[in-house]
Parts: sequence; C-alpha cells; structure tokens
Amino acid sequence: MVRRGRKTISESFFSDKYEFVELAKNWRPDAITVILNLIWQGYDLYQGDVLSKIDLSQADDQLERDITQTLSVYIEQAKSGFEPFVIRSEWFEMETREPSPARPKQYDLAFVWSNPPNVRIVWPIEAKVLRSDGSVTEYVNEITGNYLTCGYAPFSSEAGMLGYLLKGSSTTAFKNIGTAVPCTLSAHSDFLGRQHKVSDHTRTVPTSERYPVKFRCHHLLLELAQKSDVQKATAKRKSSKKTPES
Repeated sequence: MVRRGRKTISESFFSDKYEFVELAKNWRPDAITVILNLIWQGYDLYQGDVLSKIDLSQADDQLERDITQTLSVYIEQAKSGFEPFVIRSEWFEMETREPSPARPKQYDLAFVWSNPPNVRIVWPIEAKVLRSDGSVTEYVNEITGNYLTCGYAPFSSEAGMLGYLLKGSSTTAFKNIGTAVPCTLSAHSDFLGRQHKVSDHTRTVPTSERYPVKFRCHHLLLELAQKSDVQKATAKRKSSKKTPES
C-alpha cells in the first residue's frame, strides 16, 4: 500500500481495527448469506420489472453501469430496514488510494457498515459484462489484480463478483473463470438453485498491514442472454402469424 502522509476525514475518525465479516457475524451468524440473498432478491425484482421486458441487444449502451446502479435500487427495496449496512453504487476505497490528485479505486457496489457508522468497513462487489461465456478476462483481472492484492476489500475477508452473462452458459463461464484465475469454484450450499459459486484464496498482504489473508470470493452469474432471446423469439412468433382474411 502506498503511504500517503495526509489523512482523510474517515481515516482520522473511523477505526481500521474491524473486519466486515466479523462485525456482520456479530450481528447474526448468517449475515453474509443475508447480503447474498438481498442481491439475488434485488435481481429477481429487477428482472421481473425491467429486464424480462426489453431486448438487451437493442439496449446495450453503458450496460454495466446501467444494470449495476439500477440493481442497487432494487437491492435496497429488498432490505427489511433492520440491516446494519447500506448499499451504495460507485463507492471509493480510500484505504488503498494513491497520493492526491489520483482517483481512488471505486467499487461498483458496496455494502457499507452503518450501525454504528464506519464508512471504512465495506463488503464490495465488482460487476463485469460477459459478452460470452468465454469472455472472462476482465472479470478475472478484478480478482487477481485487485481482490487478491488487497487493493479491493482490505477490511473484508469476503467479497463478491457479479457477471452479466449475455451469451452462452454459466457452466462454461464458471469453468473458464476457474481455469484463468486459477482457482476451484464450488457450489454455495445456501444457493444451490442459483448460478452462484465460491472460491477460497490466500491473498498477498502488503508489509505491515493487518488485512485478512484468507479471502473468499462469491461469484454470481446473472444470465441475461436468455431474457433477450425469449423476447426476440416471442416477437418473431408474433410477426410470423398470418392476419385473418376479411
């Protein structure tokens, strides 16, 4: 980690001795499952309201940003209101920043600890569009170049990846991700009916830092291709029907 000399307000006020998963499990033992459930529930709401009703091949500008920030709203809707964290999109990670005026790393989504508030302790999620089940390079780079170097999630022993799969199968995508990292992707016992895997890693922690060495990455693949294909197939069937003769 680069030593910056100057502190942020958050560094001056909030403690860095906590770790998100430890705090969360003090709230309730299944806290990470609660977070993951919120993501899937938010996706179900978003898919029902929006994604199932459009053709993504005709609406793919700024796809990653558009899906992610809208998904954050639906995740917020899925919350009970009693969770000790809030969901935020495009959240800066100040802990691993370069000296000013460099822009800090930024998470696509972050669950930020809020009761009592500590904005340094977050559970982050990175999202990537997978144009096909073989296009996993950018997705993998987030894991190897950021999560496993502690550039991301310095104060959490777990974090997530979202893959927006536009073409192909999740099975093939998971296989390609595991080969490229490399790592073993295993089923999550609480999400056997979802395209959800986990991988366990040993991170490279910068000298003198106390970041968690053991790290679990959650992989959630959202199969968007099927929704678009259904739309196009339905439209094709409708257009092929003959108009009754008058």
